Amino acid sequence: MERCCPPFKQNNVVKGGTLCECPSSTVAIVGLTTGPTVKVPVVLAQLQIQVNLDSVITLPEPALEIKDIKKRVKVTQCLLLQDPFEPVGSPTMLSIKGYIRKNIDYATRSCSNSEGVCGDIRHCTVDVPFNCMTQVVFNGATPASILVNTTDEFTFFRNQPLSGPGFADKDHLLSSDLSEYNQVSQEFFNDLPYCELVSARVVEYDEYLNRQRPCGVNLPFEEKEFRQVEEKAILLLVVKILQNRLVAIPAVGDLTF
Repeated sequence: MERCCPPFKQNNVVKGGTLCECPSSTVAIVGLTTGPTVKVPVVLAQLQIQVNLDSVITLPEPALEIKDIKKRVKVTQCLLLQDPFEPVGSPTMLSIKGYIRKNIDYATRSCSNSEGVCGDIRHCTVDVPFNCMTQVVFNGATPASILVNTTDEFTFFRNQPLSGPGFADKDHLLSSDLSEYNQVSQEFFNDLPYCELVSARVVEYDEYLNRQRPCGVNLPFEEKEFRQVEEKAILLLVVKILQNRLVAIPAVGDLTF
C-alpha cells in the first residue's frame, strides 16, 4: 500500500543571514618577469562625426501634439577604407551608417468641445536612417600595413629536338615547357580596424506639417490635427577606431614611471 507523505508545514523560509565579518588573506600574484609580446586593441584615431539629417515621419493616425520622443542611436556599419598602395598612416575615408530609433509619444482626439479635448496617448517607433563618409586623420597609433595577396608563375627550361620542313637535324627548340603550368600564390589575413562608440548627441527640430482642423468637429480655437512631422537634426558621433596589434611589453626591471 502506498504511503502518503505528511503535509508540508511552512515555517521559516530562510534561516540564517550575513555574518559580521568574513576573514580574508592576500595571495601572491605571479606574473611574467620577462618582456612578452601581446596582441591587444590599439587606438588608431578618435574623432567626432557630424551627420545632418532631414526626414519626414508619417504617423499612423491624426495627432494633436507630440508628448515625448525617446531616441537611441544604432550604428550598423563603421568601415575604414584603406588603400594598400598609399603610405602607411595617410588620411583615409571612414564609411559609417546606421539608424536613429525614435519612439514617439503623441496625443490623439477621442472627444472634444470648444473648451477641451480628450483622447489617448499612443506611440509610434520608427528608424530614421543615416549614411555618410568622412576623412580620418590618425591621431593615435599608425595602422598596420596592408599585406596584399600575391600570385606568381614559374617555368622550367626545356630542350626539345626539332623535325620537319625548315629545320636541320641538329636544330633544337630552347624554351620553357608549354606542357605544364606552375604557380605560387600567397594569401594574407590582415586585421581589420573596427569602431567603438564613445558618445552620441542629437540636436533636433521637429515641425508639424499640414496642420488643419477636422471638418464638423468642435475643438478649442487653437487645436489642429496633423499626421506628418518634418525632422531636421544634427547627429554628433564620437567614434574610436581600433585595431588589434602586436605590442611588446618591457620586462619588469625595464619599467620606468
